[in-house]
Amino acid sequence: MKLSEELEFRGFKAETTIENPESLDTRENKQFYWGADPSADSLTIGNLAALMMCACFVKHGYKPYLLVGGATGQIGDPKETGERDLKPLEEVERNKQKIKAQIERVLKNYADLTETKNNDLTLVDNLDWFKDINYLDFLRTVGKAFSMTQLLDRKFIQNRIGEGGSGISYAEFSYTLIQGYDFYHLYKEYGVTLQLCGADQFGNCSSGIHLIKRLENAEADAWSTPLVIDPVSGRKFGKSEGNAVWLASEGENSTTVFDFYQFWLNQPDTSVEYLMKFYTIYSPEEIAEILKEHEKAPEKRIAQKALAKSVTEVVHGVKKAAAAISATEKLFDKSYVPSPEDAENFAGVFPEEKPGLAIDVLANSGLATSKSDARKLIKAGAVSMNGEKITDENAEITTKGILKKGKNKFIVIN
Repeated sequence: MKLSEELEFRGFKAETTIENPESLDTRENKQFYWGADPSADSLTIGNLAALMMCACFVKHGYKPYLLVGGATGQIGDPKETGERDLKPLEEVERNKQKIKAQIERVLKNYADLTETKNNDLTLVDNLDWFKDINYLDFLRTVGKAFSMTQLLDRKFIQNRIGEGGSGISYAEFSYTLIQGYDFYHLYKEYGVTLQLCGADQFGNCSSGIHLIKRLENAEADAWSTPLVIDPVSGRKFGKSEGNAVWLASEGENSTTVFDFYQFWLNQPDTSVEYLMKFYTIYSPEEIAEILKEHEKAPEKRIAQKALAKSVTEVVHGVKKAAAAISATEKLFDKSYVPSPEDAENFAGVFPEEKPGLAIDVLANSGLATSKSDARKLIKAGAVSMNGEKITDENAEITTKGILKKGKNKFIVIN
């Protein structure tokens, strides 16, 4: 497929300034940028949809400039519902480093899986240029290029300052100018003339297009992808919706590799084709064949398994995806008894915890919310180690293997 054909097939098209999508196939300047703010220490599968679109452009020969917003992250992208809490600068810096690593990992995995060149990924941070910008210079250069009428017409501004709105700070009101300057800077520094984004960022993209036109009398474009909607809840995937599935497998905001795989495996039949186009590397022919085989025996969940395998490989790599598949097949088999060897087999798929008293291991690992909760779980017979029930809260766990809570929560004791 050509790029324009693949974007159409996968649904990577919402608002855009490009009248003829086929022009992307022959575009002379094949450079783009996409940005993410470090508002948390991990991206979500909502961000992953846009990142998959970026990878698609890279596969078709475009050079990526991926921006992690060390400056914009200090302000926060305005929400329609209310003001964001400012993050401590140290937290923004930590988040930034983790998100950079995630972006690099996903694009590398995608390139390896599709056997295409990663095409000289350039990671940039807008703090590198904003830290030295004089406020008066910014107002004279950028502020004078926008009218208040133009800014007040933005939908999210209308929602925040209209009747019943929560109001908006000058800092968040100015966010779109900062992001607009990012596009302008990357145009001046690298010649970037295309910004990719999620549909909710198209207004901010237009600020950059306006600035490039106003200050350089040059043309630039934006291409957005629809926000992916959770087929079950009807809400978008993301942090603000409270239904985040994280790309990180460790840390404050994380989803274990096992739970990540299970999320995709448990999608209903009606959602699989939609999600497969957005989140996998399968070709149209491969998707058609998978769905055809699935229809013959829906109870085997062939389509869900294919979806879960591909997305997990892109995000976590082939090795961890294979371990998640193996863990699913073995640990949900009632006849299978976990062994000490599983501590090595499933390392990285589940959270790991050191040996110790059962009550402490449960509380420290997060399988129990507290020691009191751990005590109740043990008393109810809901905890086992390598297949054997734990009945004493002070039982010493000394062997390696798999600790299980309930039907589907596991940790590795190593």
